[in-house]
Amino acid sequence: MPDSFKGSMTAVEATDILANEAEKAGATVVRLPLADGGEGSAECILRAKGGAFRNMSVIGPAGAPVDARYGITIDRTAVIEIAESTGITRQSELHPLTSNTYGFGELILDALDQGIRSFILCLGGSASTDCGLGMAAALGARFYDKQGTSFVPSGSSLSSVDRIDVSNLDARISESDFTVICDVENQLFGPNGAAFVYGPQKGASPEDVQLLDDGLRHVAPLIAHVTGSDHDSLKGAGAAGGTGYGCAAFLKATMKSGIDTILDLNGLKTIPGRSISGDVGDKNAYGFDLIITGEGCLDDQSLMGKVLSGILKRSRDIPVVSFCGTCKADPSELKNAGVMVVEIGKGIPVDESIANGKYYLKKAAEAFFSET
Repeated sequence: MPDSFKGSMTAVEATDILANEAEKAGATVVRLPLADGGEGSAECILRAKGGAFRNMSVIGPAGAPVDARYGITIDRTAVIEIAESTGITRQSELHPLTSNTYGFGELILDALDQGIRSFILCLGGSASTDCGLGMAAALGARFYDKQGTSFVPSGSSLSSVDRIDVSNLDARISESDFTVICDVENQLFGPNGAAFVYGPQKGASPEDVQLLDDGLRHVAPLIAHVTGSDHDSLKGAGAAGGTGYGCAAFLKATMKSGIDTILDLNGLKTIPGRSISGDVGDKNAYGFDLIITGEGCLDDQSLMGKVLSGILKRSRDIPVVSFCGTCKADPSELKNAGVMVVEIGKGIPVDESIANGKYYLKKAAEAFFSET
């Protein structure tokens, strides 16, 4: 049940490597790649519910076209990852001040054109800090500066927004149901907000971070005024550079935990232990002796809203082993949580570990299962 190893392998690839080695050692395995709202979430949801991907070209975070896709489930729900259109991996260089979410809005617009009225929006891995205003612009909202000039805001120009017009916001939004899933609970601005916590990861300098935070503080009351809803203190409002706030305000979206949503969609309210028996391969009936999970970097956040935390809440007394590229989590916290760690990149340069992650994961899994 691993997450993706960011920059190295998908959750599906990691699952297959781990499962293959476990099966070689004689174990019976159920494969369930997971995600928490970030990259790979759409693939995990489509595996659970059935469906297919739709491909299109949209405006990427650097302003140039990028190829993106979103999922459409069998029951006609669009599953859209912000990382597909506005992801930090969708640019060759970091652009923390000029990136926006316009392409994310284009994906939503296309789904509306396809007749979709149910949406799961996955907010993880974004390059922007624009409060979702680019998304709103793609869906018909208009933003004006003090001179009355219309423009599409980015992080650095949030403070230039003087007036917002939502009269042309796509009317089909009010006919639709939007659920946002993510793995963070950060508020919009302040020390624990989108800019200060995640801006540096997107390439923002300390001066840039302050500029972005000032911009988020500036636009929040303007958005609240025109949408009739104030989400400053909403948990998850700071997700994806404030896009959580933008989705709640412009789309009336409901915020949910990413890992909890994906486990629910897979029918895993609890993960059954050995005392429960059933057909091999039926994840809802079969009793498990061991849970194998994993992620690129296991840190203290892994125990707070991410894949590992979701598994631990539902695994009861089943032992949990986490394979990771590197471990930065507090050993005592992991011990208290009952998690055994296999650090596949220990003693290996990070770049090498990421570039050849599949090799190192296979090697570590082979050694682990041969000894278990």
